[in-house]
Amino acid sequence: QVQLVESGGGLVQAGGSLRLSCAASGFTFSRYAMGWFRQAPGKERELVATQFNSGKTNYRDSVKGRFTISRDHTKSIVFLQMNSLKPEDTAVYYCNTVPPGQYWGNGTLVTVSS
Repeated sequence: QVQLVESGGGLVQAGGSLRLSCAASGFTFSRYAMGWFRQAPGKERELVATQFNSGKTNYRDSVKGRFTISRDHTKSIVFLQMNSLKPEDTAVYYCNTVPPGQYWGNGTLVTVSS
């Protein structure tokens, strides 16, 4: 059974940093591109960052230069380092394969105050 457990969210002031973690299980982690998604109140879920099996990464324009995605294949964990946070980064953050599977975790809430 696929499980995705996100953690590391919280309340932070604008300009601050957070590091999100996602523990994945129930599938062969190393075979899939992994991504971080977010959903802000009243908005659709959007893909923020992707790391492909090659190690190549891709980011949404609004987070380029501020967010960094990485993964630990030995522990099946994917990380999202978020720096220079802005109020518009406020959202629930989720991890999933890219493209996403049918199972989603509960996400972790990131709130950035101005």
